[in-house]
Amino acid sequence: MSKSTGADTNVTVPERVSRDDIEARLRTLQSGFTEKVDRTKGQLLVGAAVITVAILGITFLLGKRKGRKATTVVEIRRV
Repeated sequence: MSKSTGADTNVTVPERVSRDDIEARLRTLQSGFTEKVDRTKGQLLVGAAVITVAILGITFLLGKRKGRKATTVVEIRRV
């Protein structure tokens, strides 16, 4: 991407960057990012579903236990 100004010097002159160069580089970066997102999207959805089911199960069990503890038993006797 750079040109040497002479055989005896180590100074380099950068080439001009065109709009097409920038667009090509951004497309490359975006396609790599999109591929990573597509690969991990399924894993994230499965993880979210597992966490949701776990939270609902724990909530159900804690509510069931509290309901059992708070229930009043009334015994009716005939005299």
